[in-house]
Amino acid sequence: MIILKCNRLVIFVIISLAISIVCGGCKGNKKSDNDYPITSVPFTEVKVKDDFWAKRMRTNNDVTIPYILKKIVNDGRLGDDKKFADRFMDVYKGVEGICYSLETFPDPKLENYVDSIIWLIGLAQEDDGYLYCYPRIGHKRWVKDSESSHELYNMGLLQEAAVAHYQLTGKRNLLDIAVRNADLIIDEVGPGKFETFPGHQEIELALCKLYRLTGDKKYLDQARYFLDARGADRIGDPDKRTTYNQSHMPVTEQTEAVGHAVRALYMYAGMADVGVLTGDSAYLNAIDRIWEDFTLKKFYITGGAGSRGSNEGFGSPYDLPNSSAYCETCAGVANIFWNHRLFLLHGDAKYIDVMERSFYNNVLSGVSMAGDRFFYTNRLESDGKDTRSEWFSWSCCPTNIVRLIPTLPGYIYAHDDDDFYVNLFISSETSFNIGGSDVGINQVSGFPWSGDVRLEINPQKPVNFSLRVRIPGWSMDQPVPGDLYTFIDEAESTPVLEVNGESWPVTMEKGYAVVNRKWNDGDVVELNIPMEIRRIRSNPKVEANAGRLALQRGPLVYCGEWPEFEDKSVFDIIIDDSTNLSAEYRSDFLGGLTVLKGNARSAHRLPDGKAEVNDKAFTAIPYYAWAHRGAGQMLVWFADSPESVY
Repeated sequence: MIILKCNRLVIFVIISLAISIVCGGCKGNKKSDNDYPITSVPFTEVKVKDDFWAKRMRTNNDVTIPYILKKIVNDGRLGDDKKFADRFMDVYKGVEGICYSLETFPDPKLENYVDSIIWLIGLAQEDDGYLYCYPRIGHKRWVKDSESSHELYNMGLLQEAAVAHYQLTGKRNLLDIAVRNADLIIDEVGPGKFETFPGHQEIELALCKLYRLTGDKKYLDQARYFLDARGADRIGDPDKRTTYNQSHMPVTEQTEAVGHAVRALYMYAGMADVGVLTGDSAYLNAIDRIWEDFTLKKFYITGGAGSRGSNEGFGSPYDLPNSSAYCETCAGVANIFWNHRLFLLHGDAKYIDVMERSFYNNVLSGVSMAGDRFFYTNRLESDGKDTRSEWFSWSCCPTNIVRLIPTLPGYIYAHDDDDFYVNLFISSETSFNIGGSDVGINQVSGFPWSGDVRLEINPQKPVNFSLRVRIPGWSMDQPVPGDLYTFIDEAESTPVLEVNGESWPVTMEKGYAVVNRKWNDGDVVELNIPMEIRRIRSNPKVEANAGRLALQRGPLVYCGEWPEFEDKSVFDIIIDDSTNLSAEYRSDFLGGLTVLKGNARSAHRLPDGKAEVNDKAFTAIPYYAWAHRGAGQMLVWFADSPESVY
């Protein structure tokens, strides 16, 4: 994509040598006066120690990053190939992810390699700061009203990568490139200039990051302009404003999740940032309304977003097909971005419930446990044609995974002036300052296989604050907020909380058990969250799931997959009230996981139309673990009677 200003072959050799070296060895923002009332503990200040996520962070660093770098180079995405004109986004997201991973896994060779990529990016930048190849292959600058344009989207990803690189290294080489580019956008695009909105949202988030880093309000103002340009009467042809890219009406008037899911979810996250940083509640009120529509009517049980391939996005309310579900991995990542911001805004655990579901199911499904195979879409049902891919011509999903996984530790904890929040149950260590005292936290958790959680509180000196420990909605008879999904029966037990070995009453506030006391060094909080096997039904308005149920244990949704059955068939399985299921941990199976086992039934249609019902041994695996053993049938929503079998 980049038009190099020196011999391309020489550049390719340099990069190829650099990547071989890398692969051989690879095994502070400024806070605005207006800001989120809750602050995350940064991922750089949290050390993950568990056997589940720490393993994936290591795989992301040792396998996925070198893998995507090879693919980027081999595909020519650092060259001038017109075929990849829009694909430099993958380079930017890759750089961002590498910088995040280097925070946990320092590697001077990899850092130097990033500098070589930045050098190439600098060669491609035009004298006035413009950095996008289309004008060089016959297109105009600043595409107007094009729903397919990725011009500003790519520039936003450049800016995000630059912020990440500067925060890692303190070097300005990439940041200077990004600032020149952002300043050009501000000079040429906006009121009284060339008026347009991004064909694909994302730059709104990036400009807010530049504002936080530099304190220069012009970046925040530009982010706001890009939001306000959507649906504005003065801009472009009204006939070209579509729900596909959410330009059909002003963003502050929107009430539904519509159109392309990734575009939409990035935009909603950007609206959260702009609304908070400007103090304009209109943006925040709008995304609260949209969240209700999304969560109550358009959210998959696996945490996926987007039901249709035709628009890679949302359908009508309750339109949630399984075999044709889109559920793009990028949409799962964007959903995490959005819901985490809503938590920081409102302090309500329901947003973490939604976020956690996407993390453990939809997003994890998007990358193999080996780290080198990927899903672009994440169906809830397969007839055997779905396999993980080595790569994609449009490879936004693998690089999005690369930049999300290293930041996972930053989603575990948060705090405000008086409260400390424990959101995710992942063995980890961190520290924070509250009430004038440094406080260390050591969490030991068996998630997602065991619900036992131990929190060791170690303040430098005795200090009062409220510890807010999230009680997952799925442990309190609510799979997700609202009535889109419900458990068939009540839980047999509820979470139990103890402080220093003594029972502590669970006083709930916005989904958190609140322990307000003076903390001393060595205090211990223990939480036991029952890991029961739960059966889930959809709202009757979801026609695709009529007569069907899904299985969940802890944060994980389960599926049936063909290798577990002698006849290789899962579509004939019946799970009903009489099906007794038990959980069994297998350390040597698919990287170590808990399976669900039991005696189910199966049904087959006879020539006379009646169903022949037989017993069938049943095993289910976590949804994220499917498609690791070859192509075959997979099913999340099981028939609950012979009549419901396909």
